[in-house]
Amino acid sequence: MSGEEVLVAGGTGFVGRRLVPALVESGRTVRVMTRRPEEYDGPGTAVGGDVSDAASVEEALAGTSAAYYLVHSLGSDDFESRDAAAAATFGAAAGAAGVGQVVYLGGLGDDTDELSPHLRSRREVEGLLGSGGVPVTVLRAGIIVGHGGISWEITRQLVEHLPAMVTPRWVRTRTQPIAIDDVVRYLVGVLGHPDALDRVFEIGGRDVLAYAQMLKRVAAISHRPLPIVPVPLLTPGLSSLWLSLVTDVDVRTGRNLIDSMVNEVVVRDPAVREVVPFEPMGYDDAVKAALEERLEVL
Repeated sequence: MSGEEVLVAGGTGFVGRRLVPALVESGRTVRVMTRRPEEYDGPGTAVGGDVSDAASVEEALAGTSAAYYLVHSLGSDDFESRDAAAAATFGAAAGAAGVGQVVYLGGLGDDTDELSPHLRSRREVEGLLGSGGVPVTVLRAGIIVGHGGISWEITRQLVEHLPAMVTPRWVRTRTQPIAIDDVVRYLVGVLGHPDALDRVFEIGGRDVLAYAQMLKRVAAISHRPLPIVPVPLLTPGLSSLWLSLVTDVDVRTGRNLIDSMVNEVVVRDPAVREVVPFEPMGYDDAVKAALEERLEVL
């Protein structure tokens, strides 16, 4: 698929702004869909488009062979309905435009578990993106470690701002964090791959850790002591308000993410390693890379 045009919806976000240059480097011609194309100054070609406006999405997709969907509305109270409507619009437009593949970055989580609203919404979006008949490739990830990522920023800022942590029970939940560079490598690797069409893949880094272990390892790498005192009665609502006091994460976004932290998010099926074979980064190396990038941009 090298040389063919690919659209990235959400190309100016945390993942998208790293994916676009990687796609360009791989030889793809890239369109970056944004509501403010006049302000875009990165690689690829900016095109106007808004996932709530079907006509603009159809115009942005016209002539493309594949599309990435990296859009979500976690900062909104009605994010589930917003994300469902946007995904349905995008899926229908992709089908009308004759797109050959849609690639979506979703969330890990066992379907037999009682998933949080955030993770349920991600599952719903997976289905709606294929409503226009286009083969969808889904990559499900847990916490993505990289400068500017919301989940990572919560972790980094908690360690940086607190001399000790009073935490709810979700700090015992296991997760499989993955470095942003490895996420991008998987996203590029499945593009145009015949064995990736109409499949759901689970992606994660080398380590499976409880949230408490993640916090302690970041503290150790940052040379900061961080005693952790679990408090069972600290509710998700109180947790999100607490986060707003010690981090700059939006309360709604923080609440939606915290609700998901009761769900174990680990890779059960490593099939993606057969399609995009490489050894993912360990958590400590991912943390060091994120901290180094932050220092470079400050």
